Amino acid sequence: MIEVVNRQRKKKIEPEAWTTIASEMLKAIGKSQSSATVAFVSDTKIRELNRKFRGIDSTTDVLSFPDAATTRQRQGQNLGDIAVSVEQAERQAKENGLRFQEEISQLILHGLLHLCGYDHETDNGEMNRLELRLRKKLGI
Repeated sequence: MIEVVNRQRKKKIEPEAWTTIASEMLKAIGKSQSSATVAFVSDTKIRELNRKFRGIDSTTDVLSFPDAATTRQRQGQNLGDIAVSVEQAERQAKENGLRFQEEISQLILHGLLHLCGYDHETDNGEMNRLELRLRKKLGI
């Protein structure tokens, strides 16, 4: 189950639509019995979270906060939380020639993979390869 919350005011977000999309992503990852929360936030909030939890004082696009007990093998659990900066996503969509919805979809998928234990900084490209396969499968 996916819970989507909108904690920003700059852009209209349809939580129900994103709940459906993110649920399909969980299913494609093989975690359909798991849950996660996606929070749409402002640049200010994501910068604050990035500084507090990663020690990096800058805006970023997506942050993942895995549940402490998360492993790739477990099912039926709360995977954790994802924060997506709507403002950063909008800028990146323009820079990358994507629609806003495509950029948000990519960020949510990326965040969900992190919640499942993947780490593109340490896994020799495993997460990136999986993310590209899932994007193709999901039409992102």
